[in-house]
Amino acid sequence: MDALASYTGLEFAKWVLAPGKWTASRVTSFWDRYVYFVGVREENDSLRAKLDEATRELALLREKAAEAERLAKILTIRPPVGWSRQGARVVSRRLGPNAALETVLLDKGSLDGLAVNTPVIGAEGVIGRVLRLSPSASTVLLITDPNSRIPVTSQKNRTQGILKGEGPNREMVVQYVSLGAPLDAGELLVTSGLAGIFPKGLPVARVTEVGRTGSSLFQTVYAEPLFSPRRLEEVALLAKNPEEQNGRTSGTEAGDMDGDAFGEPPPEPHVDASVPNPAESAPAADASRHGRAGAQKRAKPAGNGQ
Repeated sequence: MDALASYTGLEFAKWVLAPGKWTASRVTSFWDRYVYFVGVREENDSLRAKLDEATRELALLREKAAEAERLAKILTIRPPVGWSRQGARVVSRRLGPNAALETVLLDKGSLDGLAVNTPVIGAEGVIGRVLRLSPSASTVLLITDPNSRIPVTSQKNRTQGILKGEGPNREMVVQYVSLGAPLDAGELLVTSGLAGIFPKGLPVARVTEVGRTGSSLFQTVYAEPLFSPRRLEEVALLAKNPEEQNGRTSGTEAGDMDGDAFGEPPPEPHVDASVPNPAESAPAADASRHGRAGAQKRAKPAGNGQ
């Protein structure tokens, strides 16, 4: 009986304690896995945050590297003799209610020494000139605008003309190129310096097509700019040194050199028809003087006879 009771008691204890032990082991295992997964999740969140931070830092470093490359190109621009250079950033593009002008807005103004018609260039070549000013900002008229005209010379054949803008996404036109003037497609056009606004020899555009149209006395020449207006971010501004400005003559000579705001020749002076021209009246005055002298000579013998 004792053996049976002992056997039965052991079996009963086994069947009672085994489920509890299994449940305890399962609960313990579940808790361990839960704690493990919580730790893994926290570690993943930490790693994900570090990855996002590294991605942002990499993007910032790439942006700074691109900016450094652009600024290095600007710094490689060597101003002509007698000119100085300063940098500026593009703040906005194509201002105005209808964006009628091809312009960009810079973060430099009259307080930085800028003036109207200050040349604006980039690493590729001429971009435009200052059109309007405020104390801390300025509007630049691009060479692609229809109101822009720049005297240019072909670098190879030294053929001269006037480079005129035709608007956004359109080729520019080189006007007043005579039929016999040599000019090749692909030739580089540089500033001639005749208008007195841009220094001589700055790259402006490249010839894309040369031809003839009907009975015109001039060739039909198209050119493309050397820069992309939509990719402008930093530019260089050129200014004449004070000693160069002091050395220039003022008044009529400066006016004959500069012309109007768009590089066109100055208007003809107005002559009042009611005021006699000294050059035209000179022969008449000489004739009257000779007539009076002849009359005096003819009258003198009569006076002596008396």
